[in-house]
Amino acid sequence: MNHRTLGRTGIQVSPLCLGTMMLGAWGNTDPDECGRIVATALDAGINMIDTADVYAFGESEEIVGRAIRGRRDEVVLATKFSSPMDGSPDRRGASRRWIMRAVEDSLRRLGTDHIDLYQVHRPDPLTDVDETLGALSDLVRQGKVRAIGTSSFPAEEVVEAQWAAERRHRERFATEQLSYSILARHAEAAVLPVAERYNLGVLVWSPLNGGWLTGKYRRDTVPPADSRATRNADHFDFRAEDVRARKLDLVEKLEALAAQAGLSLIHLALGFVLSHRAVTSAVIGPRTLEQLKGQLGADAVRLSPDVLDAIDALVPPGANVSPDDVGHVPAPLTDPALRRR
Repeated sequence: MNHRTLGRTGIQVSPLCLGTMMLGAWGNTDPDECGRIVATALDAGINMIDTADVYAFGESEEIVGRAIRGRRDEVVLATKFSSPMDGSPDRRGASRRWIMRAVEDSLRRLGTDHIDLYQVHRPDPLTDVDETLGALSDLVRQGKVRAIGTSSFPAEEVVEAQWAAERRHRERFATEQLSYSILARHAEAAVLPVAERYNLGVLVWSPLNGGWLTGKYRRDTVPPADSRATRNADHFDFRAEDVRARKLDLVEKLEALAAQAGLSLIHLALGFVLSHRAVTSAVIGPRTLEQLKGQLGADAVRLSPDVLDAIDALVPPGANVSPDDVGHVPAPLTDPALRRR
């Protein structure tokens, strides 16, 4: 693979990053196959692996740790913190208190003495960003973390964090991980331009839009029993009739476009996100070895201007087919107490 520089860090990463949310209880419960997925990805040239403490509540990190044992130096290892680990109010968020505990837990599960990229999984409205940056800066100085980043931060919070780091002489966030696909293009309006302005490395999660851009969902056909549409229908908007109908229509048109370009729908979708000049790497999240093999090779796809124009005609730049595909909904929109005196 032709590696890309991760923002201003100097770290070289593959255009495809192995996401591991589906390894473990949330997806593939076969530990041997999970190990083969990681090994196959590394053998294919993927050198970045992304996980999170909350994925199967630590199990995904443990699986990754076992899978890279003996190959740690080949891996740019990324994990995340801040999502709730249980019902406790103190085992979540971006406070110094939790960060210092969470990083030790992740290091232990991953079986390593350092994390290459440590990311705030979601914004924490209860914690001042300087508090978070101060704790993360200490971890960098201690050698436990090499670089720090964010995930699903709105543009204004990305900017605030950059200014806070400069003013208080903290480590700066070097990356942003965001939701982006042909069917969810909201990031093009603000976050991607801001990331480019600050020279952030950009990792894209859900580039296949939760499986919609694999072609597995068909009109008048029941979704596969093991698909996300069956296991988590509400989260992947399969029960929203108007959104489902629009996505099914678009998938048919995108498949025709992919065929004209001599590509699979999966490679068209991955090639699309990788064609954006601000994007560094697309996080693929296969649940099975077969799914992984269907995504390998997408880094070599180069979409012509005509194909990109045709995609723009189907889904306008900056548009989301589903309003729920933004990745993060700010707390004031979900908690009435934050909107009322």
